[in-house]
Amino acid sequence: MREWSDEELERYSRHIILEEVGIEGQEKILNAKVLVIGAGGLGSPIALYLAAAGVGTIGIADGDAADLSNLQRQIVHTTKDIGTPKALSARDKMLAINPHIVVNTYQTMITAENIEEIIAPYDFVIDGTDNFAAKFLINDACVLHKKPYSHGGILRFSGQTMTIKPYESACYACAFDSPPPAGVVPTCSSAGILGAVAGMLGTIQAAEALKYIVGVGEPLFNALLCFEAKAMSFRKIALKRNPKCRVCGENARIVLSDYEQPACDLKL
Repeated sequence: MREWSDEELERYSRHIILEEVGIEGQEKILNAKVLVIGAGGLGSPIALYLAAAGVGTIGIADGDAADLSNLQRQIVHTTKDIGTPKALSARDKMLAINPHIVVNTYQTMITAENIEEIIAPYDFVIDGTDNFAAKFLINDACVLHKKPYSHGGILRFSGQTMTIKPYESACYACAFDSPPPAGVVPTCSSAGILGAVAGMLGTIQAAEALKYIVGVGEPLFNALLCFEAKAMSFRKIALKRNPKCRVCGENARIVLSDYEQPACDLKL
């Protein structure tokens, strides 16, 4: 057991007094390493809450710079950050909340060439990306390397998320198989997104990561959680592993490659 400073005991006191977390659970959080892919609408609340919780090492991967149209939902960035790489902007806010954590930045888009090296040091991966190509690549790489991860996607007033434990629960490809043809699913740049919806889903994904780290509750394994904010309705769809899944099935052989998908599914 580590030696706790008075500052740490006060900072994390609301976790420590939770019976399901306590000192031991908070120590697990402090020792954890989580990678957030995407510092946009989902990645913003995810990054802030993981930093506040005290996750010891957090990776932020994003190859874009902040622009004015992002600020309606990407709350980790401010007006003065316009033009700043999102990974660096996010890092600054995270360290402002909690200067005791380590934030690793990756100013690049995730590709088949770099994803294995980037995810390697982390215990848990969170998908906050805005396109099907990235989502399927993340799933493939996490299954290949047995990395648990959280999937999330948003559009208009709706969101969906599931948590994957490779070879023990359904993976993203079990549920959706492969990317749809380009243009079939609208983007937020054409269909819009209520900004707070990104915060709702990103917060759920952060909670899933913390639950997994501490080992408390029931993560969204074999379940797709969907919500629609206009009616504020939630439903959980039961999933199961597909023995013929092309990624995690009995005869699957994973070869990482970049999916051809010019249009994004959910512009975060």
